[in-house]
Amino acid sequence: MLLSVNVFVSLDGVMQGPGAPDEDRSGGFDRGGWLVPHASVHTNEVVQGWFREADAFLFGRTSYGLLGGYWPKVTAPDDPIAAKLNTLPKYVVSKTLTDQEADWSPTTVLRGDIVDSVRRLKGLPGNELQVHGSWQLVQALHQAGLVDLYRLLQYPVVVGTGKRLFPDGSTPATLAAPEGSARVLPGGVVSLTLTPTAVGSLAAGAYAVESGRSTAVPH
Repeated sequence: MLLSVNVFVSLDGVMQGPGAPDEDRSGGFDRGGWLVPHASVHTNEVVQGWFREADAFLFGRTSYGLLGGYWPKVTAPDDPIAAKLNTLPKYVVSKTLTDQEADWSPTTVLRGDIVDSVRRLKGLPGNELQVHGSWQLVQALHQAGLVDLYRLLQYPVVVGTGKRLFPDGSTPATLAAPEGSARVLPGGVVSLTLTPTAVGSLAAGAYAVESGRSTAVPH
């Protein structure tokens, strides 16, 4: 399976607490719910498209608890997101969560080495193993070079503080946007799909004047 990271981010890269003021107040964060005023039928269609690609889900402990406390209550048979989340295999990374507490069926708790566990999961048959939210887990997956695809909905807001998708100190990487994978939705939300082409290295260059013209010169 491909491993995809699917997240909502602000213009300044914050992914913390997009859906409600009390969604994630860790670190004293008090600006939650910043996504909601910009939600629309257009953003819903994009997110539903994400979930159509899923064959399994991988969560960090906090996001598993948040999503698992919400989506089982969505019982409308025509909701494509709930249908996927409530029926497909779910894997949660945690050293403290018991099997009894992991009651959002079907769930498997991953307690061993996360890199080895995820590599094993990626070797299973299926289309995509999807990560939603799960900030700390995303950092570990990015550092290990395990992410095959990033899907972002970037909202036209500056949150100013909070957990960022790529915080200071992140492993450098170069990513590419396949043709047609970036579009601006009505209202200014940007839908973007990126594939890592190099993790651990960063392409660089400089501008120089050649024959009287400003020219980009790669190093």
